[in-house]
Amino acid sequence: MGRCFRNSRGNTAVRLAASSVAFVAVASVGCGKPRVATPGPDRQASTAIRDKLVTASTGGGEAAAVVSTGSGWGALKGRFVFVGAVPADRPLVVDKDTEVCTKGGKKLLDRSLRVDPSTKGLADVVVFARKTSRVKDASPPSEPVVFDQKECEFLSQVLAARVGRPIAVKNSDPIGHNTNIAGTAFNQIIEVGKTVSYVPTGEMGMPQSVTCNIHPWMKAYMIFRKDGYVAVSGVDGSFTIPDLPAGETIEFQAWHPRSMAANQVLGLEVPSVKWNAKGRFQVKIDPDGTMDLGTIEVPAALLGG
Repeated sequence: MGRCFRNSRGNTAVRLAASSVAFVAVASVGCGKPRVATPGPDRQASTAIRDKLVTASTGGGEAAAVVSTGSGWGALKGRFVFVGAVPADRPLVVDKDTEVCTKGGKKLLDRSLRVDPSTKGLADVVVFARKTSRVKDASPPSEPVVFDQKECEFLSQVLAARVGRPIAVKNSDPIGHNTNIAGTAFNQIIEVGKTVSYVPTGEMGMPQSVTCNIHPWMKAYMIFRKDGYVAVSGVDGSFTIPDLPAGETIEFQAWHPRSMAANQVLGLEVPSVKWNAKGRFQVKIDPDGTMDLGTIEVPAALLGG
């Protein structure tokens, strides 16, 4: 608190105690009752605090939320083709349960590079939106996606699904299998003729491997995305992602199991959409429109061919 005293001229003065609250000042008239004065807001400090709160709430940087700047919905499509000589399928080493896995002399082959011989269409290319501001359908589909294994092979080389959609992990073989989905807690024995349901709860930044610990040559991939904006190219190399937010820039990621780049990202030269070495490109789709990327050529050298 302050203490009144008289200076050498006989005037009354006030000595103020230091305050821990910087923006409150105490004034006194003579030795009368103190009066508390509150100055106007410090706008610069307020702005800084507000910016920090916004950054904290969005995560900042890569985690920052995407602000919606458009309206309506549109689609993205394209077709991947393999350029170069298609390499011969590599045989897998099968050294267990051969009476089932190689029944009738069947040979199991590495299916990580699937090219249609007539059209050169490249299958199993994953394309997904990295961030979106809006989702047309807020609820994931309730119908399960079937992930089957037969004759010691995963029948789906690459499976994409929305977070929250059930995955029916099935075993159509007369022997047991183990299905281990990397990046998740799912690592279960699938008994003969049984189906085990798995509902993904977390989003994957990239496709993750699926293996069978009993039969180590078995391998596939899965990817789960919260917004469901993900597609896998079919046998002819084509893909379509419908109901995307239109009128705003969206960044996409491309991936393939055999890509020689880190994390199997598909770095291509597609000037029309400024495709980069990280396998990413950006597009803006018109409302009620479909952006067609056309034919996207994938050189054999990028896939180990």
